[in-house]
Amino acid sequence: MEKVINCFCKRPDAVARLVCFPWAGGGSIYYARWGQLFNSSVEVYSVKLPGRETRVQEPFAEDIQQIVDEVISVLLPKLKEKPFVFFGHSFGALTCFATAEHLKKKHGLEPVHLFVSGTSAPHSKARQTSMKRSELSDEEFLKWMTAVGGTPSEILKNTEVVKLFLPVLKADMRVVEKYSYPAPESNVLTCPVTCFDGKEDTPHDLEAWKDLTSGEFTIQMLPGAHFYLKDPSNETIIIDNITKHIETAEMDYLK
Repeated sequence: MEKVINCFCKRPDAVARLVCFPWAGGGSIYYARWGQLFNSSVEVYSVKLPGRETRVQEPFAEDIQQIVDEVISVLLPKLKEKPFVFFGHSFGALTCFATAEHLKKKHGLEPVHLFVSGTSAPHSKARQTSMKRSELSDEEFLKWMTAVGGTPSEILKNTEVVKLFLPVLKADMRVVEKYSYPAPESNVLTCPVTCFDGKEDTPHDLEAWKDLTSGEFTIQMLPGAHFYLKDPSNETIIIDNITKHIETAEMDYLK
């Protein structure tokens, strides 16, 4: 499991698990450290994708289903043990939804809560009109990254680091651009869904996420641009929100 999941704080007696999916180009460290920020009732699993970190020698994922299949093959026994929730930002929001949808369809399991951030719903027309950024030249791609923010300027100015980083990010962007999800005829999930987003980010079609579940649906906007969640105060709000919903889900689960 260690190949695919990073868990800084192992808590076998935790009553619930939070599984976090990285943003495009991201590794597992950012969310893995959340394990130190949650209380002892929550164990945090951070997904580690191929082509980076300890998996740097492996080829990148070709499509979202490859990511889903690998995560489920590793985590399915764990997910059957106790309640779990999913969180993903941007690219991670799409991969965590795809994983949740496949779990529900193929195994009759779903998160007790789905937290998505920083992107339009998978079936939204807003996604269909987005440009294919993976096809940009490296120079244009770096300009876009600078505009989006979230990556320290000293990294973007370091040509050696950029040479290592850009292929990872572009590979993930290709996965996003290939991912097509039809508008659902009925709800595919029953769990509650919470959307987070940055107030200064490019507007996303968050309302469309409501089409995917029969459960409670909420949106919470926080100050900042695309990587608003890296701000410590916003991170605290997100963690407190997830904790509150996990505690509520625990009580419902035990009824």
